[in-house]
Amino acid sequence: MEMSDLRSLPSVDQLLQAEPISHWIEQFGRPLVVDALREALASARSAVQSGRPLAPRVSLLENAHQRLEAWLTPTLRPVINASGVVLHTNLGRAPLSRAALDAVQQAAAGYCTLEYELVRGSRGSRSAHAEALLIRLTGAQAALVVNNNAAAVLLALTALARRKRVIVSRTQLVEIGGGFRVPEVMAQSGARLVEVGATNRVHLSDYQNALAEPAALILHAHSSNFRIIGFTSEPALNEIAALAHQAGILFVDDLGSGALRDTARYGLAHEPTVQESLAAGSDLVCFSGDKLLGGPQAGILVGQADLIARIKKHPLARAVRADKLCLAALSATLVHYLKDEAEREIPIWRFIAQTPQQLGERAARWAAELGQGEVIEGRSTVGGGSLPEETLPTRLLALPARQPNAVLARLRRADPPVIAYIENDRVLLDPRTVLPEQETALLEALRAALAG
Repeated sequence: MEMSDLRSLPSVDQLLQAEPISHWIEQFGRPLVVDALREALASARSAVQSGRPLAPRVSLLENAHQRLEAWLTPTLRPVINASGVVLHTNLGRAPLSRAALDAVQQAAAGYCTLEYELVRGSRGSRSAHAEALLIRLTGAQAALVVNNNAAAVLLALTALARRKRVIVSRTQLVEIGGGFRVPEVMAQSGARLVEVGATNRVHLSDYQNALAEPAALILHAHSSNFRIIGFTSEPALNEIAALAHQAGILFVDDLGSGALRDTARYGLAHEPTVQESLAAGSDLVCFSGDKLLGGPQAGILVGQADLIARIKKHPLARAVRADKLCLAALSATLVHYLKDEAEREIPIWRFIAQTPQQLGERAARWAAELGQGEVIEGRSTVGGGSLPEETLPTRLLALPARQPNAVLARLRRADPPVIAYIENDRVLLDPRTVLPEQETALLEALRAALAG
């Protein structure tokens, strides 16, 4: 290392006189620009001390600019989902409808009646905004919205069963994405877990035997992202509910996905709906807002008015309450169901309802625009912990590539990034989950990625 090399490094003040700096200061602000120049100089000084040659001034400026862009580039970015997974958990699950987006914009742009009652001119309750819609849609007596379904289950168990026995079938002690485990949530709530049945089979008599000692409730949990097949059996929901009521305890159903429409209408297995659970005798039903309901991330509780009232008053309810943006988007989404326009307005139902012929026409148009590729048959996935192993027939654009992994990497570096997948050394894109307004950006990204 030459000491003269270190002495040749410019100072921060000298770099601040460089031509592009004034534009950077306008774009990024002076404090951040100074920090970037200091870090670039420190990196260059460390390189010289380790024996590498002195970086020219232009390299120092490039290094600083890269740092500025890296610091301020959002990590939460929109992407084009060409994977065909409708409720892609890693990509944010359900896209919102235009009405839901507008409602969020209006609620976020200024003040709103989050907790203000206009008629009385006094403090109101935020739970009122979606509650009336949920009551009308499901037939429940009351409702409450919290920030996600895990919070809904935790809050219900804490408010209704703390230090008391809760009976759950072993077939339902599931773990879903992110390490959410039913037994651990129950432990956190303070409820005492009582397992009944075997891993693959549970009988009504198993529940009856567990009721020999006092219990607070029976919990039924959706199997979410897995399915037990083969030698299995489980009592019907109405049978378990009736048994709980005969014993004078509550029956709580954690539905998970929160379907309000019959998935069998689209060639999928039937997913239990919220309305069916209540009709079967559930005292309380918990479900998600951002899965098959097609709205924002939310946890929703519907059921008996006295139970919802108890839950609302629990101190934990404030810690997991929904904010104004969630309530605005959820309310707008629920209105689509009330107006019988969910299939037309809610993106996930529009995606699910698309026919193979419609998807094939889009894929063929993409191939024509690109001048390459072929349309092949494939399967889309519902995803999001809903309808495990259920798929929908689709049509895919298959693009030959000598290095398909390199093409996928280039697609992920596009703006916006494109998420596709590989099968048989071909890059595959499923039109089902690509929004129409994203097609131009998708084709531009594909041209660049295929050109290498």
